[in-house]
Amino acid sequence: MSNPWLKKNPFMSIWLSAANRMASTMRGQAAAQAKRQINAAVTKATDDNLKTLLGTTAPAAPKAKPKRRS
Repeated sequence: MSNPWLKKNPFMSIWLSAANRMASTMRGQAAAQAKRQINAAVTKATDDNLKTLLGTTAPAAPKAKPKRRS
């Protein structure tokens, strides 16, 4: 007599596939968020260092728009 606990269970296979898909999605979203936070921190640190090294200089004046001739 065969053991019923050792038979393949299609419902468990479907459930595990869905669980793995959900876990992969969450892992991907967490990795993307971590990457965004790292990029933001590096950008802020670079900006702060440049401001410190170069001093606070006034931004360049915007160019005057040419006047339209009628």
